[in-house]
Amino acid sequence: MTESFPRAWATIDLRALKKNLSQVSVHSPEAQIIPVIKANAYGHGVEQVALALKSSHTKFAALAVASLEEAMELRTLGISTPVLLLQGFRNREEMELCLNHKIEPVVHSMYQFEEIQKYLQTEILSGVGRVWVKFNSGMNRLGLNKEQALQVYGDLHRHPETEVVLMSHLASADELDNPAAIEFTQRQIEEFDALRQQIAESTQGPVQGSLAASSGILELPQTHHQFVRPGFMLYGASPFASRSAEEIGLQPVMTLSARIIAINDVDAGATIGYGATYRCKQNTRVGIVSIGYADGYPRSAKNGTPVVVKCKGGPRRTGLLGRVSMDMLAIDLTGMESVKIADEVVLWGRDLPADEVARYADTISYELFCKVTKRVEFVYTD
Repeated sequence: MTESFPRAWATIDLRALKKNLSQVSVHSPEAQIIPVIKANAYGHGVEQVALALKSSHTKFAALAVASLEEAMELRTLGISTPVLLLQGFRNREEMELCLNHKIEPVVHSMYQFEEIQKYLQTEILSGVGRVWVKFNSGMNRLGLNKEQALQVYGDLHRHPETEVVLMSHLASADELDNPAAIEFTQRQIEEFDALRQQIAESTQGPVQGSLAASSGILELPQTHHQFVRPGFMLYGASPFASRSAEEIGLQPVMTLSARIIAINDVDAGATIGYGATYRCKQNTRVGIVSIGYADGYPRSAKNGTPVVVKCKGGPRRTGLLGRVSMDMLAIDLTGMESVKIADEVVLWGRDLPADEVARYADTISYELFCKVTKRVEFVYTD
């Protein structure tokens, strides 16, 4: 072991990211792609991810973020690609920032539409670039009802320099084996398609649409329309509980690792960690690993949550013992005599799907990625 070794680090494989982006084109070859890089690119590092996507061979129409702060960060970084602002603006000042910086707002509420209307009535310009009109097709989070969407789309469409896209979001498309979820998704698709048809008849022209995120891209080709919005699949995890990322051709982008910093022999009957939640059934060789919940590893991870130890004899899978601490966790090294101090332990990523770890922690891998903290060193490879 040398001092140059980090105690905990996340390796971000930008080549895998680009390959996952290419899979979007494979599944939706006719649609324009809008990669979603909100929440610091799902915890992977927004600057590096955005630049890697731009350098890939797969073309895309814009990048999508959740907040205006995230959009302006891209501009500060010198990234001039159009940006889709998924939550839209909150007031006139934010709207004008959008218009001045090639940020494409989503209109999901009437107060936003009223601000655009005022702008169009008072400015010499006849349009506001591309605007996304969000229809609430059943998720009941953000979005206009059918009558409002008809009005907003129609009024904006009348301005010749304004490009309008109708969008919505599927609530349960990731539940492939749930009959109720399948039925609910089909109702959402039908609602969206019916509204598109109604708008097309009223405007006497084609209506650009966007409905599919990762689940729709992978499993519902009828939802692809003109724009698709891949998010989670870009980072190499599966949106489906019943299908692994590997099965659907995705590669993990983040591998979270730490080091073994102590190895202890613990007698049968003794307990491990805070709360004594694990009692050794036999004499146990215990490894202490330099990562904990202050680094973003979930405290909710149960006894037996898998990890992979990289040692002289090759990768070995084992599991957690006891409760995760702030800075450390314990793993079972019984029968693994080749494991030594400073050996690498993979918490998720290559050799260990994040989706599997998330199930042990009663969460989803989206949350695992987003919660990795600044204490963890990020290493980018391409």
